[in-house]
Order: sequence, then C-alpha cells, then structure tokens
Amino acid sequence: MSVAFTKEGDSEAFAADLLDRPISSNPNLVTARGLAQLDSSLAAARAAYGAAQATGGVAEDRTAMARATRDLRYFAARRASAQLTEPTGPADVVHFGQAVTFEREDGRRQTFRIVGEDEADPAGGSVSYVSPLARALLGKTVGDTAMVAGGEVEIISVA
Repeated sequence: MSVAFTKEGDSEAFAADLLDRPISSNPNLVTARGLAQLDSSLAAARAAYGAAQATGGVAEDRTAMARATRDLRYFAARRASAQLTEPTGPADVVHFGQAVTFEREDGRRQTFRIVGEDEADPAGGSVSYVSPLARALLGKTVGDTAMVAGGEVEIISVA
C-alpha cells in the first residue's frame, strides 16, 4: 500500500498507544535504597507528565504524553505496593537485602546483593530476589553450596 493512502498522524497515534509496563505479581519487596529509587522515579514521572501537559503540544507529540502517563501509572503502582524489607535473622544466612559472595567451580568469585525487582541491576552487582540466582542462594549459610546456572557455587561470605 502506498503511503499516499495513510494518514500522516497514523504513526503518531500508534506510538501514543503504548502498552503499560508489566507489573510483577510477586510481592514488591524493596530495600531502603530501592524505596528511594522508586520515590525518585515517581517524581521524575510526575515531572515528565507535567512537562508534557505544559507544552500544550500534546496533539503534536502524543507519544511524550503517552510515555509520561504510562510511567506515572507504573511508578505510582509500584510505590503504593512497596514493602520496605530489612535483612532479618542470623548474619551468616543469606537474606533479602544482603550481599553474598560465592566462588564458582572455575575459581571466579562474584558478589551480588539481593534486592527488589525494580532495584535489580546485575551489571551493578544486584539481583532480584525472584531471580534464579537469588532463589538458589536465599537461606544458605557460609560454606554451603548451591546449584547456579548448571554449576555448583560455594558461599564465601554474607554481608
């Protein structure tokens, strides 16, 4: 079909119909740092929404308004359901909010902090508590082993 038969605004209208960001069905556990990040993201989403409204060009840039609205809904819902969770229990047992160092079979040592889903950043050293890695390590103690990604790891320390 030739572009001569399409409306100029069709691509803009399609972009404005952004799907909502998926919200996990898991409890929204957060660390104090994760809660602060949610607050910051919610404030940024409110600011983006206000800016999109203030430009008056909503008809010209419906994508910006749709993105701002979508993000505002997501972060408002995540903030409302956030459950601040601090590590509890013995210090040598892996719990939510703690950093765990383990050694792989090939001798590599890795450290990850177990955090909430929105706070997780594997490249930055944090993983979600619902990730396979965290599930394998939660409840283990120093000296225990766990199966991670098809290999065995030994827990070296918990902080």
